[in-house]
Amino acid sequence: MTDEGVAISAECADYLAGLFKAMADPVRLRLLSIVLSHKDGEACVCELTNAFGLSQPTVSYHLKVLHQAGLVARERRGTWVYYRAVPEAIAEVAALVGGMDRVGTG
Repeated sequence: MTDEGVAISAECADYLAGLFKAMADPVRLRLLSIVLSHKDGEACVCELTNAFGLSQPTVSYHLKVLHQAGLVARERRGTWVYYRAVPEAIAEVAALVGGMDRVGTG
C-alpha cells in the first residue's frame, strides 16, 4: 500500500451513499443503535415504537428505509415484525468510517 491512500470505486461509492443516506436521519440512526444494542440482537416494532414518541406507522417507515438500504433484516412472527442488524453492512460502514484517513481524494 502506498502513502497516497486508496480511492473507492464508483459502485462502492453508490452503495455506501445509500447506506449513509439511510442513516442520515436521527430517528433511523437511533433505531439502528437500539437494534444493535438490544439484548437479543433483534427488536420488535412494538418495542421500538415504545422507545420513541412516534406512531407505529412512522417507526415502521423508518425501519423500511433501513431495510431497503440493507442495514437491517426483518422477520414476521405472527402480527409483529422483528428487526436485526445486518452484520456485513454494519462492518462495511465501520470499516469505511474507521479508514477515512486512508481514503484518497483523487
